[in-house]
Amino acid sequence: MRRLGVIMALGALLGMLGPVVTAAPALAGGRGDGWELFPFEPGTVTGFCPFGVFMDFPVDNAFQKVLTSPPGSTILLLNGSLKMSFTNVDTGKTITENVTGSGKAIVNPDGSLSIRQEGHLGLITLDSADAKRFGLPPLGVIGGVLFEEVAPDFTYTSVSMQGHLLVDVCAALR
Repeated sequence: MRRLGVIMALGALLGMLGPVVTAAPALAGGRGDGWELFPFEPGTVTGFCPFGVFMDFPVDNAFQKVLTSPPGSTILLLNGSLKMSFTNVDTGKTITENVTGSGKAIVNPDGSLSIRQEGHLGLITLDSADAKRFGLPPLGVIGGVLFEEVAPDFTYTSVSMQGHLLVDVCAALR
């Protein structure tokens, strides 16, 4: 579950966490300069709320850029416009949130990650133990800046927020 949470956090940065996220080799609608359109696939996630959450992307105009630094780290950049719908699969209740912002993830040669998200892009994806440890909801949208440090074994070593919680998704879908 911990590895899934970290993968989903990276997915949040690079696609707001669809279960299947694929990058399209495109010129990002004429944007060029190495930026590619980043399409997102809808899907259901479990383990964050007491119910499954179906996620869809009614506005998907996000872009990614992948760089490599001299020490061998991979740097992933994301920005653009994105809206995300969250649906409680048990009740059908749906909310739609603006998750537009920017993000940067550094995948270090040892496999550790440093993630920085800002704007409304900060989608929190933590298992219940980490949510309690860091004082954040398991699934939420923030306004401000979210910093995450992840060890090579996919455990969170640090999660901090400079801003405020906009939506506790699990609470909003109850």
